[in-house]
Amino acid sequence: MSERVLQEPTLLVLTALADEPRHGYAIAQEVKSLSGGRVALRTGTLYGALDRLLKDGLIEVFREEVVDGRARKVYALAPLGRERLAVAAERMAATAREATRRLGISGAAVTRA
Repeated sequence: MSERVLQEPTLLVLTALADEPRHGYAIAQEVKSLSGGRVALRTGTLYGALDRLLKDGLIEVFREEVVDGRARKVYALAPLGRERLAVAAERMAATAREATRRLGISGAAVTRA
């Protein structure tokens, strides 16, 4: 697995799993909520990402269940995923602090153009 910077959809999926295990639809809903509606993962994109994250060891299958006759996997953040998410969060926070410093913003609200 490469140590490349996590892209926003991946970051959002990992964040969605940071506090509790979730099944695919719940992950998609949480990603949409976390992003303020900006990121809406399509089913194929979501499950492709989940397969890749499983392969990379960032998430794991927490349990499998049958709901209304259909198999459903519940995913959880793996220890490696928690570590990678923490590193990414700190990197983003450091960048945001520096951007805030350079813009001269000190706790004041920023208006959007």
